[in-house]
Amino acid sequence: MTKQSASASVEVAADPATAFRIFTDEFDLWWVRGPINFFDAARAVEMAMEPGVGGRILEIYRRGSDTVDEDVLELGRITAWEPGARLAYRSSVDDTETEIRFEALDGGTRVSVEQALVQGGEKAFYFWPNVIPWLAAWAVRRSEAPHTLRELGRLSVALYYEDPAAAARWLHEVFGLESWDRIPADGEKPSWIELHAGNGGILLFELKERPADPRPVDHGAWVYVDDLDAHFAHSQATGAKIVSEIHQHGYRCYEADDLEGHRWTFAQARPTMT
Repeated sequence: MTKQSASASVEVAADPATAFRIFTDEFDLWWVRGPINFFDAARAVEMAMEPGVGGRILEIYRRGSDTVDEDVLELGRITAWEPGARLAYRSSVDDTETEIRFEALDGGTRVSVEQALVQGGEKAFYFWPNVIPWLAAWAVRRSEAPHTLRELGRLSVALYYEDPAAAARWLHEVFGLESWDRIPADGEKPSWIELHAGNGGILLFELKERPADPRPVDHGAWVYVDDLDAHFAHSQATGAKIVSEIHQHGYRCYEADDLEGHRWTFAQARPTMT
């Protein structure tokens, strides 16, 4: 049975009118540009929210001009636009409706989101409980940081742990590693954890099985390349052991082992990656 709804809330250190503006006007600034946070991460250049009822929520691949057609994925259409109080939209990619409310608190605003399956709906991507904490994190740093995008670098490191969430907390507390997303709390077990050192990603995954091999694959490198198809063809033709061919889940990638069995993941770089 499909889950009927998902909800979450965060507290933002700003009044409701300002929190609403941060949510809408700065959508592209607080959205975390991780590999799994777009429907097509290889092409995404911007997230945008058009103001007012009827406005579109967009994942943008190419902005339109007099000579170039707009290339976007419409995520939803806004159905309620009440600055400082309420925002709602109907999804264009699944069968859900989402409502975001802004409630005044002492010293700030509670931003609450509820994403619900519409009557008769069958398909739901309940991503907002994972996304809304990004807003609170951006609200904390926006007054001190330049209002520029944070773009992931071309090289990330993957580490495998029996308990990735516990490892993330340890790495945060002991080594001081931060996350553009959030550090999982005790009891949480997210499937994807991404820490950062500057714009470098440190990806933490669960070690499903510990092989009998005295040198199990417990770490690997992630590299973003400009032409994934050409890179895959070259690796395949020149001796890499292909572990998985090109596939897509938000990001396009393939996996290969090198001559001594080290695991490499190659992913398609976004146009905005330097």
